[in-house]
Amino acid sequence: MAALEARAVPHAWRAGQYRDSLQAGHLCLVVTQNGVLAGQALAMMALDEAEILNLAITPELQGQGLGFALLAAILTQLRALGAHRVFLEVRESNQPARRLYQRTGFVETGLRKHYYPAAQGREHAILMEMSL
Repeated sequence: MAALEARAVPHAWRAGQYRDSLQAGHLCLVVTQNGVLAGQALAMMALDEAEILNLAITPELQGQGLGFALLAAILTQLRALGAHRVFLEVRESNQPARRLYQRTGFVETGLRKHYYPAAQGREHAILMEMSL
């Protein structure tokens, strides 16, 4: 999972972060293509709210609907677990992800300035949420 994300985005989670998330019992969904990991999504629940922690699709398969399908699947699982609201944050520069989230029903609700490490300093995080 860490290797996939490292190919997909700058400043990806390390293997230990994935291990910690899975050991904490966070929801994890994966999508495979021809038996090979093609994408992953992790989310955590807190009472009736959820946060999408990570969503990544391997670069050569981006733009083919896998991200949309994976996001829809994890939202369905979160709804089944009792979530009424879902939150996430996304890099300000990640226009494809922002469009995906907006198309799915997320709305921008805030900004965390200088949140993400970037090649040239820090980058803002756009906060988004949706009701289920």
